[in-house]
Amino acid sequence: MNSSSQQTSQAPTEVKGTYTFVSLGCPKNTVDSEKMLGLLGQSGYGYEANPAHADLAIINTCGFIDAARKESCAVIEEMLDLKQDGQLQGVVVAGGLAERHREDLIEAYPHIYHRVGVFSRDEIVGVADQILANGPKKRFYFEPAPIRALSDIQRSRITPNHYAYLKISEGCDRLCTFCAIPKMRGKHASKTIEQVVLEAKELADSGVRELILVAQDTTYYGKDIYGQPRLAELLKELEKVDGVEWIRLMYFYPMYLSDDLIKVIKESPKIIPYIDMPLQHIDETMLRRMARRVTQEETVTLVRKLRKEIPGLVLRTTFIAGFPGETDETIAQLTNFIREQRFERMGVFTYSLEGDTPAARLADHRSDADKERWREELMSLQQEITFERAASLIGTTQKMIVDHQLPEEENVWIARTTADAPAIDGVVYLTGERLSAGCFVEGEIVQAQGYDLVAVALGEPDRPKMKQGAQLPIL
Repeated sequence: MNSSSQQTSQAPTEVKGTYTFVSLGCPKNTVDSEKMLGLLGQSGYGYEANPAHADLAIINTCGFIDAARKESCAVIEEMLDLKQDGQLQGVVVAGGLAERHREDLIEAYPHIYHRVGVFSRDEIVGVADQILANGPKKRFYFEPAPIRALSDIQRSRITPNHYAYLKISEGCDRLCTFCAIPKMRGKHASKTIEQVVLEAKELADSGVRELILVAQDTTYYGKDIYGQPRLAELLKELEKVDGVEWIRLMYFYPMYLSDDLIKVIKESPKIIPYIDMPLQHIDETMLRRMARRVTQEETVTLVRKLRKEIPGLVLRTTFIAGFPGETDETIAQLTNFIREQRFERMGVFTYSLEGDTPAARLADHRSDADKERWREELMSLQQEITFERAASLIGTTQKMIVDHQLPEEENVWIARTTADAPAIDGVVYLTGERLSAGCFVEGEIVQAQGYDLVAVALGEPDRPKMKQGAQLPIL
């Protein structure tokens, strides 16, 4: 996790204890981590990057698929080893793994004393207090999913100052057969439009220029509160937030993309033409087995409509290879679809068997070798498409945001175009003078290096404007 010595006037002068923090998983988990960090900082706890020098360790885990669980368990084991050596007073396991595998976690790691579920994250200060008090302790904190998504005001961010994730809802009402999200995060629960805008303003006042909207199902936003999806109305309000210049849209489901929503995206001066929309498959049989509730024809029609209506659209998607019942024929259908649509950004995951999901009970599970073979075939095709697109950009001028300087390189920076979501897509190696993190600048693309680009800055950068108001701490 990123660290910084930046302090704020909100933090108490006395430090009552120190903690180290590991945040795993997706951007939605990052927001939960930032909320816990904010609560700890406001309550007098100090962050310590080196776990061996901290009083306690907090791990915000992900339990979505097997790879995420293995990563979480590796960190848990590392921190428990430090505790056994007397270098930590306590280890707290929070988030998805704690929520989904409550009892299994204790059985596997009996030295874990504190477990904090997804919806008990706001109890983190009480947990820390108990550990340092060395008195009677409550071993676990689990709350049911709320009717409304929890507030994320007053976070301590672990992203760079100029961009932030804005979670607009929690949970999911979809019942895709491969997915355990409803078990971990409950039914869909939106924040009100007013709450989302309030959080966006706080982020903007702290220097954020790029807002990245995240949720389990972004296009379903507002259905639970207002009786119908209200993403279009929310975006219109977010456009009014002073200081925000890019709004990036993540985690669309291929339903509820109304003409009004498409029109808002198309005509907005702030919403960049980038949509992340995981499609998972295109073969009719596979879509039915996955319970995606969209057909092949509907998906193709939607993709074509988005491309027609939104000029310069960059579409990012993901697919699952090796779902039960997968065959060379269904992969051929998917291959043809990818070849025809030429997605600008695409990822492929091999199917992860999750025992508590309906897909685990399906027939015709495939071997790991088949899954990996199909994934490699699809990613090889996508690599060709991505590399061709990157080469086609040579000689063009692109607007980009500067993230940070390349270490030990003078006047070389890491930047991103509108086509590049942070930590997911490629980057631009940008050469230029008078640049700084968070500035916008025009750059001429001079070279393509695989998934990445090389550019030279043109003109003067558009630097962030200093604001008076709330300043969120950055760790």
